[in-house]
Order: sequence, then structure tokens, then C-alpha cells
Amino acid sequence: MATPVQHDSAVAPTQSAAYEPVVDEQPEGRSKRPIIFIILALVLLVGGYFGWQRYQFGQTHEETDDAQVEGDVYPILPRVSGPVLEVKVEDNQPIKKGDLLVTVDPADYQQRVNAAEAALAAAQANVIAARAGVGTATANVSTAQTTIGVSEANRSRLEKDLKRSEFLRKEDIIPQSEYDAVQANLKSTSAQRATAQQQVRVAQQQVAAARQQVAVAEAVVKQRQADLDNAKLQLSYTTIVAPGNGIVSKKNVQPGQVVGPNQQLMGIVASERTWVVANFKETQLENMRVGQPVTVEVDAYPNEEFEGKIESLSAATGARFALLPPDNASGNFVKVTQRVPVKITLTKTDPEHPLRAGMSVVATVKVK
Repeated sequence: MATPVQHDSAVAPTQSAAYEPVVDEQPEGRSKRPIIFIILALVLLVGGYFGWQRYQFGQTHEETDDAQVEGDVYPILPRVSGPVLEVKVEDNQPIKKGDLLVTVDPADYQQRVNAAEAALAAAQANVIAARAGVGTATANVSTAQTTIGVSEANRSRLEKDLKRSEFLRKEDIIPQSEYDAVQANLKSTSAQRATAQQQVRVAQQQVAAARQQVAVAEAVVKQRQADLDNAKLQLSYTTIVAPGNGIVSKKNVQPGQVVGPNQQLMGIVASERTWVVANFKETQLENMRVGQPVTVEVDAYPNEEFEGKIESLSAATGARFALLPPDNASGNFVKVTQRVPVKITLTKTDPEHPLRAGMSVVATVKVK
């Protein structure tokens, strides 16, 4: 009986492996080198291209990120003091020019108006009285002048009577007593005339004084009228209105609060016009001119660009307007590149992307 032949399992794999084809494998690192070289070359080419573009861009443009949006901000300051009765607005509320913002208690100022009106009425009455005094003094002058006229007529008559009496006395027709009476009447009439002339001078002086009193009274009326106008002006300051269109910001006043003059109650940010102030280095201003186009990128809208132009360049650096400007003559001199504010106006506005005062921007000026 034949027995099956058993194959050695340890030898079989070796025999099968002897029949596999031999493959000539190359080193792994040597096969990837061309790809790396190609990638490096592409990176260098792309980097060089963009570097050249950036260099060309830098030759014709000046850029700074030290820039921000500016706008008109109206501080709301009361001119009079007193408790606040009403506050008509809230933070971030749009308002128009002339809208009522705050009302200060007007009671004290209304009382001053009433007192000024009474003082004005009294001064006007004094003017009327002074003018009446002028009329009285003028009448006294007329009376005195009339007395002078009567005295002149009596004196003329008595002088004629005296001449006749002298003739009659020489002829012994009339007694001495009658002659003496005529002389006495003539002297009395002369005295009355002198007295009347003195009264005329006094009355004329009274007229001048009365007219002076009228001038003084009229001046007092003007002063009282000025006091009344000032009292009404102070009363009008108790109602604070918006100086222009805008949005209420930073409101810090409440009803019942006692406010004083020049105390800021809120701010009104004008919504009609904004611009950009870019602080360029002084080394960037060589080719910068008014009217050059500007591209503005706002941090709040990273996918949007705004077009503008240079409106003006400041006449001094920003450091000149600092609270403590640098003094290079002090001996501790360290040269620092200064920055000059440049005002940029936007040529177009985008209602969907409003610019708010204080926003950070990047300004790029095309100088060539």
C-alpha cells in the first residue's frame, strides 16, 4: 500500500521564492528630489513675482495703518445751572437739528425776567416824569419872560409919568408926595424886571437840568432793557436743543440731576459727513500732494474698499499739538520719526457700510 508523500512546509516557501522575479529598487530619497526641486522653484518664482509686484507697488504708493475715521462731534454743554426737569433723548437715538434734548428748571430764570420787566417799567415811568419836568421848567421860563415884558411896559410908562411929574412939580401943580410915589414906582418896576430876568436864567437852568434828567432816565431804560433781554436769554438757555443732525452718544444726565455751566451732558455725533485722518511718517510725504487718490480699508469691513482723495496736509506734526510738545533744545535729544496728519475725504459713501468716528483704517495713497 503506497503511503502519501508529505512535503516539508519549511522548504516550500523557499522554493517558491526562488521563482519570483528580482526587482531593482532605487533609494526612496533619490526618487523625491526632482519633485522637491520643482516645488522650490515654483515657490521661488511665485515669491519673486509677488515680491516684485510689492516692490513696484511700494514705489508708487504710500501706506499707513495709523489712521482712523473722524467726524463732527458736538458736545452738549448747558450755559446755566439748575436741576434737570426732563431728558428727551436716549443713547444712540437719531435726532435732527433743533430737537429738544434737555430741560433745566426755568423757575429762577423766569423770576429774573419778571423782576427785569418791573424795573424796565419803573425806568420808563421815570422818563415820562423827567419829560414832564422839562415841560414845567420850560413853562417857568415863559412865565419869567412874560414878567420881564410886563416890567418893561410898566417901566416905560412910569418913565413918562416921571417926566410929566417933574414938569408939574416944577410948576407946583402936584405935591411932592405924588412925585415921590412916581419915582418909587419906577424903582420898584426896575427891581421887578431884574428879578424876572434872574428867574428866566434860573428857569433856563432848570430846563437844562430837566433835559439831563431825561437823558439819564432814558439811559436807565436802555440798561433795564438790556437786563431784561439778558434775563430772557438766560431763560432760553434752560431748554437745550440739538445743534445739528446726528446720533446721541455718551449720555450722562438724568432728571433731577443738578447741572452747571460747561458740564458735558452728552455728545452728538454728526451723521452727515465723515473723513479719515491718516498719520503718515514725515519720510512718506516727499511725493504726497493734495488731490491724490486714496484707497481706504476699514477694519470693520475687511472685504470692502472705499475711495477718497487727499484734501489737505497738516501744517505741523502731531507732536506739536501734544499736551507736552517735545523740546529738542533741552539737551536730551533723541531723533524720532514724526508723523504728520493728512486729511482724506471720501468720494463716495456706502449706506450699507456706514463709517463711524474712531474706526481704524488702512490708508494707501497713490503718489505716482
